Amino acid sequence: MRLARTATLIFLPIVLCAVALQARRGPADLTAGNARKFIADAQARLFPLVLAGQRANWVQQNFITDDTEAMAADANRDLTAATVELALDAQKFHGLVLDPDTARQIELLRLSIDFPAPRDPKLNEELAKIAASLESDYGKGRWCPQGPKGKCLPIGEIEHILTTSRDPGQLAAAWAGWHGISPPMRGRFARQVEIANQGARDLGYKDLGAYWRAKYDMTPDEFASEVDRLWTQVRPLYESLHAYVRARLAQQYGASVVPAHGPIRADLFGNMWAQEWGNIYPLVAPQNSDPGFDLTRILVERKTDPKGMVRYGERFFTSLGFAPLPETFWERSLFTKPADRDVVCHASAWSIDFKDDLRIKMCIEANADDFTTVHHELGHNFYQRAYNALPLLYQDSANDGFHEAIGDTIALSVTPEYLKKIGLLETLPPASADIGLLLRQALDKVAFLPFGLLVDQWRWKVFSGEIAPANYNKAWWELRLKYQGMAPPVARSEADFDPGAKYHVAADVPYARYFLARVLQFQFHRALCREAGFTGPLNRCSIYDSKAAGARLQKMLAMGRSKPWQDALYALTGERQMDATAILDYFAPLKTWLDAQNKQLGATPGW
Repeated sequence: MRLARTATLIFLPIVLCAVALQARRGPADLTAGNARKFIADAQARLFPLVLAGQRANWVQQNFITDDTEAMAADANRDLTAATVELALDAQKFHGLVLDPDTARQIELLRLSIDFPAPRDPKLNEELAKIAASLESDYGKGRWCPQGPKGKCLPIGEIEHILTTSRDPGQLAAAWAGWHGISPPMRGRFARQVEIANQGARDLGYKDLGAYWRAKYDMTPDEFASEVDRLWTQVRPLYESLHAYVRARLAQQYGASVVPAHGPIRADLFGNMWAQEWGNIYPLVAPQNSDPGFDLTRILVERKTDPKGMVRYGERFFTSLGFAPLPETFWERSLFTKPADRDVVCHASAWSIDFKDDLRIKMCIEANADDFTTVHHELGHNFYQRAYNALPLLYQDSANDGFHEAIGDTIALSVTPEYLKKIGLLETLPPASADIGLLLRQALDKVAFLPFGLLVDQWRWKVFSGEIAPANYNKAWWELRLKYQGMAPPVARSEADFDPGAKYHVAADVPYARYFLARVLQFQFHRALCREAGFTGPLNRCSIYDSKAAGARLQKMLAMGRSKPWQDALYALTGERQMDATAILDYFAPLKTWLDAQNKQLGATPGW
């Protein structure tokens, strides 16, 4: 899953309240001075726990044993318990007249828990057990196509079928097989919602959805409206892409599988959730779309080693005016998969000590995907270093969409023009190749937008009670139809629980951040290209070697989370509102081409 390739490790991880303690302060303690002292003491208490957690998790992911897993679990438990206690204690200062800096840190601490537990210890324990069991069920999920005694397939092998098979019967069976793991989760999920809603109410919010939406420097209702507004901006582009892909899939599978109008079966996109469609690019690619170069072949022929791949990424940032990475980065990072032990190869960027101990962990290979991923990961590292002088509670991105957006903004500058400037290409591909490159990007970045929106749309309605447990699955597919234009490949009922077949639902991970990241990266890219003086098509812009763009970027990165995200956005773009029209600008040549293709194919957008 492309969006999850980066696990940026920053303060205040997603935590489940395993302990909830009554606040210990009485009315006499509720003064502005004591609030400032509380925040200072809280950060002093949390920092050694955060540092221990970072080190334990680094060791666990690089030396996977029962002992290192236990060490990491212990460190995470200690940090979680302290964070929960302090978040609940911070609630006592809510509403007190405070200076803006103290008030902001109090609020960030209050909102640092993704699944808050009630104050009742029994409910705490029940919530912790439910959460662990749901994530465990997902992790142990298998499809046994030949029955319990046959070979059972994990999600990776099932996804391989969806990626490679062109047999609609096999695709439907694989899709249904994986979605068979989640019906047993349904009752526990409903109970989890009841308990977590009580926890949110204990913190002063009407339900868990309102608590999640309060994390965005807006009221919960304002944030919900903002997300809808952004979707309205990009929907015409998505509908044109959907219509084109539907027509091309109909050519592949026939009208009995893909009708000329209406929704598309969700198993035909090379992805279990139809959230990214890049795996079906060969089925829908334009004619004569070869860009004329193979970056993987070029890197291999030049014998580019893993550190060489990272050096390319570092030089991108130094060309913008950033200082080189510290020597410890090169000494302590993991660049290749060791031959003598198991490691977590999932690419991630780390700030171990919240100062200068920056690292990446990645099993790098000389290919085009990893070349882009390196640039993305270093975007996180340079963000982490830019805000490392701030208090601990501010050492995070402006909102939870900014960190991923920054990494992807840098990746958008990995263009043929950039590759030519750094000597990896001798000549630029013709303009005719742009459509193929843009379509390949749109199949992931544009196709993801409605799914990125609807996952939390469903949960917000569940948390508020608008969607009752008796209608979980019906409401899920109504939203998938409304936003994605998708339909299940086989009949569904309330005996099913299809939302639970998505990891982020089973594991209680908020999802709006991914939607925001997809929007913000293009807004950032447009602003930085403007700062760099670029005037051509936005998809051809690379900010490489622009000190002006680098200075603008550094100004925003250094703010961390010390100001509302609107202020950070203004520092980079001169705008205070998120704006998805940057996506339309970037993909403008593709939209023109899609509309022409749809007219030729007789494909009408919509479903």
